[in-house]
Amino acid sequence: MSTDHLRHHPQSRVVELDIEGMTCASCVNRVEKKLGKLDGVEASVNLPLESAHVTVPAGITDQQIVDTVNETGYKATVRLPRYPSQSASPGTDALDVPPASGDVGGMRQHASKRGTSEHAEHVSDGAAPGDNLQQGGAEGAAPGDHMTHGGAAAQLRPRLILAAVLTIPVLAVSMVPALQFPNWGWVAGALALPVVSWAAWPFHRAAAVNARHLASTMDTLVSIGVAAAYLFSVWQLAADPRMTEHPAMEGMESGGLYFEVAAVVTTFLLLGRFLEANAKQKAGDALRALLNLGAKDATILHHGVEHMVPADQLRVGDVVVVRPGEKIATDGEVIDGISAVDASLLTGESVPLEVEPGSKVTGATINTSGRLLVRATRVGSETTLAQMARLVSQAQTGKAPIARLADRISAVFVPIVLALAVLTFALWLAFSGPVIEPAELRAAFTAAVTVLVIACPCALGLATPVGLLTGTGRGAQLGILIKGPQVLEDTRTVDTILLDKTGTVTTGKLAVGNTLAFDGYEGKDVQRLAGAVEAASEHPIAHAIAAAAGEAQTGHDDGGRLPAVEHFRSAPGGGVVGTTEGHVILAGRTAWLTENGVRPSGAQLEALADAEATGATAIWVAVDGTPAGIISLRDTVKPGSADAVAKLKKLGLRPILLTGDNAAVATQVAAAVGISPDDVYAGVLPAGKVDAVRRLQAGGAIVAMAGDGVNDAAALAQADLGIAMGSGTDVAIEAADLTVMGNDLGQVAQAIELSRRTLAIIKTNLFWAFFYNAIGIPVAALGLLNPMIAGAAMAASSVLVVANSLRLRSFGK
Repeated sequence: MSTDHLRHHPQSRVVELDIEGMTCASCVNRVEKKLGKLDGVEASVNLPLESAHVTVPAGITDQQIVDTVNETGYKATVRLPRYPSQSASPGTDALDVPPASGDVGGMRQHASKRGTSEHAEHVSDGAAPGDNLQQGGAEGAAPGDHMTHGGAAAQLRPRLILAAVLTIPVLAVSMVPALQFPNWGWVAGALALPVVSWAAWPFHRAAAVNARHLASTMDTLVSIGVAAAYLFSVWQLAADPRMTEHPAMEGMESGGLYFEVAAVVTTFLLLGRFLEANAKQKAGDALRALLNLGAKDATILHHGVEHMVPADQLRVGDVVVVRPGEKIATDGEVIDGISAVDASLLTGESVPLEVEPGSKVTGATINTSGRLLVRATRVGSETTLAQMARLVSQAQTGKAPIARLADRISAVFVPIVLALAVLTFALWLAFSGPVIEPAELRAAFTAAVTVLVIACPCALGLATPVGLLTGTGRGAQLGILIKGPQVLEDTRTVDTILLDKTGTVTTGKLAVGNTLAFDGYEGKDVQRLAGAVEAASEHPIAHAIAAAAGEAQTGHDDGGRLPAVEHFRSAPGGGVVGTTEGHVILAGRTAWLTENGVRPSGAQLEALADAEATGATAIWVAVDGTPAGIISLRDTVKPGSADAVAKLKKLGLRPILLTGDNAAVATQVAAAVGISPDDVYAGVLPAGKVDAVRRLQAGGAIVAMAGDGVNDAAALAQADLGIAMGSGTDVAIEAADLTVMGNDLGQVAQAIELSRRTLAIIKTNLFWAFFYNAIGIPVAALGLLNPMIAGAAMAASSVLVVANSLRLRSFGK
């Protein structure tokens, strides 16, 4: 949806509507057109979600928007914000509060790279457009929550049951001569009456509402077809009351009565609508599950006393107590305690993350071991979970360019079908000759009714949104957020992917690469002694050395334990010293050795320089005042990176490694993951990342970029497809088109594959919807199709489209 008009109306806002009564693409088109006639208003209507995302300028009220939709014949209600503005007074509408300064109240805009789709958020005084989305923290659903509209299936169930119960005897007595009895036609008419009236009422009501507004939809076709079949039969019976006086009367096989057609068509269509409603509810299950991930309550610590409060009442700065097994209620920073946090529900990664004071934690993740005190840094609509839900919802509400074709066709489809039905009837009569026999009249009527019944724009209307709904929902379950429908198109054309090394291909954490021992020492001894003293330090380098030493000791008689240390001392940024096994061990940088009176030789200093030249972090180890060796540490390649690169290649992408490190380090990492040395861009500064993307684009490449840092944001925005790693910054995620909530590069390949699969499903849906109508209407007009079969086929087309989309639910399993 374009947001150009927002630039001219600084007070523009987004209004979310729930709309009842829409049944097909024609309904969607009418609502969008009607709202579009209001000055400065733009609307994107979603059929499966029964919602509308409306951008409204300051001069137009919510009530005007609602009235406009109501005038179109549907019932609209404004969806209430899930999280009201914290600064607004109780009687204030959060949407009317003037914007605050800073980012809040501003507009964050993301433009899809080829300019065909844009997403804008206009945030008024803390109320984000996705505030209505459940962040998890409230019991049940918000009053206007669009995810609770599954009641459609429940409303259709009694009508479907009645229709089925009455249709079976009508069909049996009409089609099986042996079951017929004197005057069975009147009984069939009486049994069919509740079916074509009460059971088919949703179709008749919608058709009548549309007729009042001089419009027509799929319901118009169904209503006219069913009513015509029934009334024609009643007219036939009234003209000849004794028509069915004798069972299996001669001539009846030619179809004098159509009660069974009216009843069967109604039943099939109700069944299709019922299955469709159930399936649409399933397609939205993923988003509903995402919204319900969050904690319902939180325990806050106030003046040393614990209080239980609903999670949606938390404020920034509150200190939340999180016990083992509990969900962390909101985004925050650990101020006390050490634990492991299970973030698999959000990131899709199964390995718990270690946290300690100073660590950032995300709401809806689970504390697995120790007690934590967490200071809330983001609450309500600003949490990661709420933002994820907002991204998913916006993606589901948007429209891919391919969907607009279906909208344009549906706008003229129903009037054309009505005209075709009349034309079919007239041509059949015209070719019947000057004298029209009853059988010829019945044949003409049958063909016309069949054209009405089989022509179904419903499948066209569902083809794109249900596919999008299921694909983005499954993505959310896998920790993949697709920012909008245009992204699906972009993933199809991408042929090159730039991978930022640190944090994307590698862990960004140091691990021991190799150990160089000097005269009189062995590498394993140097590592063991260094590990013993480093084990007492909290520094990340110390952790890496101690971990490597511990692993090397595994299997020894001591059970893998490192020697005990006495007289331990450390200096921030310098190194450590301690006594173990009767030896004084120093580990650290050159300055630390010099400070402690250790003087390395020229050859040893040269060995250090050689190690550092390869991009490694080199640490001295000295025993009793003599240099014993050098331990080199390097950034480690993520375990799944090599497989992910292979998968990207299989998807037809050329992976290119981008790094600020020197060429030696970059080439080593590239070789480890299977990237060609020719596809390594080393020594690239943050500003140079954008230039790298532009150079590739200038060469004709369609470029994707995967990164996680603030310094990647500009390149992510420049790329044709930006992919942010979820461990990254908000700036990177905002600039990207796809976000993977985990840290695994494999998720990037999975995200591209899911996007392509979703687009393929949507195209398949549209093909079958078009193909069905292209074949069905001519066959019906030629009289080669029974109206009952046409009704079944029409219902099946919608169910087929939805069922095809639901196949995405198994993606990645």
